[in-house]
Amino acid sequence: MDGGGGFMGPPPVPRSPEDVFRDFRARRAGLIRALTTDVEKFYVMCDPEKENLCLYGLPNETWEVNLPAEEVPPELPEPALGINFARDGMNEKDWLSLVAVHSDSWLLSVAFYFGARFGFDKESRKRLFTMINNLPTVYEVVTGTAKKEPKDKTPKNSNKSNKTGSKPSLQSEPNSRALKMPPSKEEEESEGEDGEPQEDHESTLCGACGQSYDDFWICCDLCEKWFHGKCVKITPAKAEHIKQYKCPSCTGSKRAKAGV
Repeated sequence: MDGGGGFMGPPPVPRSPEDVFRDFRARRAGLIRALTTDVEKFYVMCDPEKENLCLYGLPNETWEVNLPAEEVPPELPEPALGINFARDGMNEKDWLSLVAVHSDSWLLSVAFYFGARFGFDKESRKRLFTMINNLPTVYEVVTGTAKKEPKDKTPKNSNKSNKTGSKPSLQSEPNSRALKMPPSKEEEESEGEDGEPQEDHESTLCGACGQSYDDFWICCDLCEKWFHGKCVKITPAKAEHIKQYKCPSCTGSKRAKAGV
């Protein structure tokens, strides 16, 4: 047992934000390898019949499944405990996504543990987070979200146009209403002086099912309500060719008026 995180005794040499970031990036690479390239090996090692197991990313870009450190408190923050117990109770894809989320949380805790231990000031912590934030998360890599982001992103000014009711040019932005996630109701209004939205806001609800989060949304050009693509049977590929989208309710009301 090597302390679970690849260390025994004093922590390794990182002293600057760049050093800690290199450690973060190496551990992240190991975790991504476990959850993608080596996923079959990782799956077998997470036997639910074994004791509580943790997934560790190591500073040499490798990974290991091991028991948690015995000492309390441990030399480094510990990953999520007992990931093997959930393996057979979930769909494999969902289980891997769950482990990825916990892995992201662990990576951040280790990085900022070093930051605190090495006495990073506000600017150093900010620099460290900026470098970390420029990388896709383990979750984004494992689920494929990172690859989809550039295609699904829509300019911020088009979101504002939808909220105010003034339609952007259909020639320049034919799919401006089709987004991966609609803007929250108060996102624009709650922006502070530095341009960052406040945390407290309501989630946008689908006009069809009344639920909130989903992967793909589309906005009706008439009533300006947001809908899950799957609820109105519109795929991202189909939305690319729609110049003006009308939801089922607006389409139905238009037909009713025409028949009177």
